[in-house]
Amino acid sequence: MKTVAIYIFDDVEVMDMAGPFEVFSVAGGNTPFYKVYTVAESMRPILARNQLVIIPHYTFDNMPQPDIFVIPGGPGTRREKHNPKVLDFVRKQSHSATQVVSVCSGALLLAKAGLLRGLHATTHKLALAELADDAPGCTLHPNARVVDNGKFVVSAGIAMGIEASLYTLAKQQGQALADATAAYMEYDWPYRIPDGVQIVTANEEGCK
Repeated sequence: MKTVAIYIFDDVEVMDMAGPFEVFSVAGGNTPFYKVYTVAESMRPILARNQLVIIPHYTFDNMPQPDIFVIPGGPGTRREKHNPKVLDFVRKQSHSATQVVSVCSGALLLAKAGLLRGLHATTHKLALAELADDAPGCTLHPNARVVDNGKFVVSAGIAMGIEASLYTLAKQQGQALADATAAYMEYDWPYRIPDGVQIVTANEEGCK
């Protein structure tokens, strides 16, 4: 069974982490394809946005190796992007995971870790200017919902974490399973196929 690690921190946006958690947790129904867990810098309770308390499953030091590494956003990214331990953690997990998914302002952590140079990205519309500053070598797509660079899938804000996760699920397990997962969640998922505007794909030659 593949594993999905979702990084959580104080002031993480709740849907940023809960959306991907739901998608990957329910994929496959009674025969799940993924084991999903949360990871934080320490085992103390995390105070998410609007005071939701979350107990992490693992810490940086004892987490299982994930196949998919998810980086949510939220106001706390503005603090964590200046935390050297967090940036080292993001670099390490991004190197070893087969797929990295960032949601909303989670892209700021990738940017500060130097992982978006030469890539394409998007983020929450209110964080686009900040991302442009943090990732000067990155091509931004302000209107995109999901941007796929291959290993790095980057999404716009909040609810778009669901779409980035469904998109990643389709890449890994096939469109039929992703469609079935969206249907189970009763999620209206109109943008499934790359169109160069809402869903953008990129490669070494540039954006397609």
